Parts: sequence; structure tokens; C-alpha cells
Amino acid sequence: MSIQHGNSIAVTPDTITISPGSRFRIAMMLAIMADTLQVVVFPLFVEGALSPADDILDFGIAAVLVHLLGWHWEFLPSFLAKLVPGVDLVPFWTIAVANVYRKAKRNAVAADESREQRPALRDPRSS
Repeated sequence: MSIQHGNSIAVTPDTITISPGSRFRIAMMLAIMADTLQVVVFPLFVEGALSPADDILDFGIAAVLVHLLGWHWEFLPSFLAKLVPGVDLVPFWTIAVANVYRKAKRNAVAADESREQRPALRDPRSS
């Protein structure tokens, strides 16, 4: 965001916030793209699972997913499985993000149900 003062412009450091739904959509799109690259494109141009490009992509995707969604245990098996030759044909990043999303939805529903089960506290001064 910028604020104009006469002829000069002052730039203020604002943070950009992304809603959780948008974060999951972005994470899912990145996971699908990474898995597609690893399954379809990389085997055509590089030496497959032993490729440094494959490893760099895995490190990058792991970092971006942790940044977008936070640390989840689902990412660890996905990352380790990608390092095993031949296992790269399974879309582990997509499966991991889908599992994180499923758990987040389940936790949100459970939190809503627990809020509905607890009666609202009344203010003793209003009685």
C-alpha cells in the first residue's frame, strides 16, 4: 500500500493475508503440478527418480506447502517416498495435501459441534 505526500510516495509495509480456503486451493494446485511434472515431464527429459531436478522440485514443494499450510506429518512420508527411485509415479504431494484438507475439515466440523453442544453462558448481572 502506498500513501502519497505531495510529490513523494511513502510505501508502507503491509502484510498480505490469504484465507485458509485459498491456501488449500493454492497448495492443491502446486501439488498437482509438481506430481504431474514428476510423472509426465521429468522422465522424458532427465534420468527419472535419480534426477537432481526431481529432488530440487521436491525440496521446493515441501517448503512451499509447509509455508502455506504449516507443518503436517503427511508431508514427511510424501517427501521420503519421493526420494525412493520408482515411487515417484505415485502422486504423493497431491495425496498429502488432500489428507491435510480432509483432517482440517473434520477438525472444523468437530469444533463447530462442540460449540453447539455447550450452552451459552449467561451474564449473572442480567438476571
